Amino acid sequence: MKTVINIFAITGVSLVLLIAIGLYFDIKEMDRTEGGYEAPFVGVTGQPIDWDSMDLSRTGLVRRGYVLDFLVNGTTGMISLEMFGIRFEARKLSERAIAVHKPREAFIHRGFKPQF
Repeated sequence: MKTVINIFAITGVSLVLLIAIGLYFDIKEMDRTEGGYEAPFVGVTGQPIDWDSMDLSRTGLVRRGYVLDFLVNGTTGMISLEMFGIRFEARKLSERAIAVHKPREAFIHRGFKPQF
């Protein structure tokens, strides 16, 4: 009986660890830029979001992660996060995100009419 409990404990700890590692990489991948946090958003380093690498959905674009999916609505600019089929609305694209990552251009290119 003790062996079975140990197997379940090791399995549980392993799964929690794998989910935590996946979340870490997913969150780290969301925005790979630094600096330029105040208008006029200059001095930004790093790589802006590659909108072309994201999947097209009915409402916008989706970057699929290991555990967490990053969704951006092409009309409203609302950012949502989805984990295990549960979606959480996070916030709208910030002015910095619009200036640095240029989502309007990406959404227009994909056929959306951004209103943000």
